[in-house]
Amino acid sequence: MLLAGTLAAAPWIARPVAAHVGQFSSGVNLVEVYAAVLDHDGRPLTGLNREDFTVLEDGRPQTLSAFAEGDFPLSVAIAVDHSFSMAGRELTSARDAARTFLSSLRPTDQAMIVAVGSEIETVAPLSSDRQAQQRAIASLEPWGTTGLHDAIIAAIDAIQAANGRRALVLLSDGNDRYSTASQSDALSRARRADVMIYPVALGKTRPALFAELATLTGGRSFQPRDQKQLTETMQSVANELRHQYLLGYTPSRTIVAGEEQWRSITVRIDRPDVTVRARDGYLAK
Repeated sequence: MLLAGTLAAAPWIARPVAAHVGQFSSGVNLVEVYAAVLDHDGRPLTGLNREDFTVLEDGRPQTLSAFAEGDFPLSVAIAVDHSFSMAGRELTSARDAARTFLSSLRPTDQAMIVAVGSEIETVAPLSSDRQAQQRAIASLEPWGTTGLHDAIIAAIDAIQAANGRRALVLLSDGNDRYSTASQSDALSRARRADVMIYPVALGKTRPALFAELATLTGGRSFQPRDQKQLTETMQSVANELRHQYLLGYTPSRTIVAGEEQWRSITVRIDRPDVTVRARDGYLAK
């Protein structure tokens, strides 16, 4: 459950890293946390300082050795459900939402288009070529069933290897049919990856899975009521991804090589009416 001013948050697998943006020491296990901070109206809150943040790992305070605010490189997978259950208005909405999101990205942001149906196919590879991405979206027609759990795992795996912040925007009615993977498998993969997930429900209901994926990964889930709200949602997601904070620390409890361990992280900001969004933990090994 998210509370104003407090959030379980976290990065990826902690590992030895080289110097990064001139701030991170080489040869240490540096934990990196990308966090979005939103005001009471849901708009990004900028201008915060290192001292505004408190970071806990497994309940223990950590010392921030790295802090940055601003635009970070973004790589995002846009997964569009084009199965038969999306035929008609839902698929039109999905195409429009994907186009709006693409148009809200910066020219240097990388994006890929993943088509979700009986097969999961990357119809536009990761690049900054917006024309190719728009053509791929326009070419999607209703086809097949919805292997949604399989698609979530495949899309995470596809974007995981990219550089910078990684995100997945999922546009679907949320109805899974004939996936090999279970819902639990999809959640487990999301939790072990470092991909922020933003599921957008385009059907009559918003599956509980969507909210869980968002909470685990530091994203947000949505169920727009109409086209206007859908447009605002996609612009809001792009804006949130543009304005984030990067927090880095070396864990006070040593990471032992070969001992795989889940560690929870909590990020707090001592301000009223503020929400922080980030991952809920990381795998140390």
